[in-house]
Amino acid sequence: MILHAQANTGQVDFPWLVFLHGFSGDCREWQAVGEAFPEFSRLYIDLPGHGGSADISVSGFDDVSDLLRNTLLSYNILNYWLVGYSLGGRVAMMAACQALPGLCGLVVEGGHPGLQSENERTQRRLSDGRWAARFRTEPLREVFNDWYQQPVFSSLNVAQREALVGMRSQNNGQTLAAMLEATSLAVQPDLRAQLTTRTFPFYYLCGERDDKFRALAMEMSVPNHVIRNAGHNAHRENPAGVVDCLAQILRR
Repeated sequence: MILHAQANTGQVDFPWLVFLHGFSGDCREWQAVGEAFPEFSRLYIDLPGHGGSADISVSGFDDVSDLLRNTLLSYNILNYWLVGYSLGGRVAMMAACQALPGLCGLVVEGGHPGLQSENERTQRRLSDGRWAARFRTEPLREVFNDWYQQPVFSSLNVAQREALVGMRSQNNGQTLAAMLEATSLAVQPDLRAQLTTRTFPFYYLCGERDDKFRALAMEMSVPNHVIRNAGHNAHRENPAGVVDCLAQILRR
């Protein structure tokens, strides 16, 4: 089985850019950034439970990594960068730590490397369980109205929040809930040690108003880039800033 994706081809001697969206997003999420790099072939993936992959269910990160590996092979993608936001960043880090063949480098925007205590895991499991129950039983617009009131999204203004709620409410609540539980931070291992001993380039991006993830970036001791005039969803709030940052990384 493979994941639904959209592919746009570039020059054959350039590596691919493989984009992974955040929770409740889809393959369109990264296109404003990716299409600024026409010389690179681009693959925009729908993660399980989302978009064209909504009917694909997984039991955990290992299943997601297997699907990602199969999808890359199906497109004959042998050299590539993984570029992931939030959930997509966590999927990218997990896959990279499992020695994904052909990986040239990793760019993560606002992705969590993993919780470090059992108490944090317990709290996250309870929190994600409550959100999953709401996604399964309540109108999505109501759930996302509350979802985007979480502290990590505090930099959004009213118009930005309403736009995201309208967009995300087109999802399937049942499949979102299943993916939320399968890939919860509560079940993700702490990847800090593995990422420290990596053999591939790894760059971390976060919005200047995203205090939580700026602090995490400092913890990880990897090259990190702060995107001006943006919060947690930097590539949506300041796509030009993320394009400039990604261009610098790829030139190296």
